[in-house]
Amino acid sequence: MYAIVKTGGKQYKVAVGDVVEVEKLEGELGSEVSFPALLVVDGSEVTTDADALAKVSVTGKLVEQTKGPKIRIHKFKNKTGYHKRQGHRQKLTRVEVTGITK
Repeated sequence: MYAIVKTGGKQYKVAVGDVVEVEKLEGELGSEVSFPALLVVDGSEVTTDADALAKVSVTGKLVEQTKGPKIRIHKFKNKTGYHKRQGHRQKLTRVEVTGITK
């Protein structure tokens, strides 16, 4: 059994026991979080109906607050002497999926 959940503007395929990195979620480590399910697959049964998905809950617990890899941005314009360097590290949260209930 697995589900497709949405958080942080992205969709993730999760199953019970998976640890996924999502965009930063507020909360204490070890606290429970809930995600809206967009699709649930249980063997050969696929649930996509909005009324049925309203009853589905995907829960997880916060494992770790971390950062993603450093991204280096370099802007350059030829013949003007303009260049700008910038870096970015996205804040992430590791979530362990603890349950998918129908």
